[in-house]
Amino acid sequence: MKLTLADAKLLKDAVAIISELVTEARFSVTSDGVTLIALDPATVAMVDFTLLSSAFSEYDTTGDEDISLNLMNLKQVLRRAGATDSVVLETVDNKLKITLKGASTRTFHLPLIDIDDGKRQVPKVEYAATITTTSAQLGDAIDDADIVAESVAFIAEDKNLAIHAEGDLSKAHIDIPQDPDTKIVIEESIGGNPVEQPVKARYSIEYLKKMVQGAKLADKVTLQFRTDHPLRLEYKVLNKVKLAFILAPRVEND
Repeated sequence: MKLTLADAKLLKDAVAIISELVTEARFSVTSDGVTLIALDPATVAMVDFTLLSSAFSEYDTTGDEDISLNLMNLKQVLRRAGATDSVVLETVDNKLKITLKGASTRTFHLPLIDIDDGKRQVPKVEYAATITTTSAQLGDAIDDADIVAESVAFIAEDKNLAIHAEGDLSKAHIDIPQDPDTKIVIEESIGGNPVEQPVKARYSIEYLKKMVQGAKLADKVTLQFRTDHPLRLEYKVLNKVKLAFILAPRVEND
């Protein structure tokens, strides 16, 4: 296997974000690209990452291959990549050889590890609300909510997404209306049952603060959720990369 990525920032930023949630992970290398599906240790969040083969300037594989790594070690190496560096990934003698090429050429070898967690699959969920907005707008809303509370409610209805957080003494409320930058779609029914509006679910701000760092990869984000069901956040760059998260809801008595 020899993979050359001209834009090291794609992998560098993605690994930095993922390592906030997962410390060890298995990358699967196929003819289509490099994928990772992993759960955080508390089994509250899932990461679904794909770096498409079309993002690489060289993509040479002899078959499917799994590469399991300590992500903190990988992050530390990729942090050394400069803005214009390319990165070359090769498997050699049960190690991942990482070559950073720029004004100089630097080579690192990281040990491959054994992870006995079986193959992960992304759960299939039917979502009631789908909102596409700017990554910056969502990130700002989560930062606002973080000032007053540990969890946040997403409340979606026709033409508006409300983000509400409430602590012991303080509250924060952010409205993101439908406009040229924001599209809001509410399904009429799921499984033959009508969808009641507003669609509302509550999630951990601690996890969301880590996930909205996906703004480093893409200017737009898609949120999908359903009342008291998991949230899906997805950042995507066409023909290059997809970074998605699934976050379990916090069901609380009001």
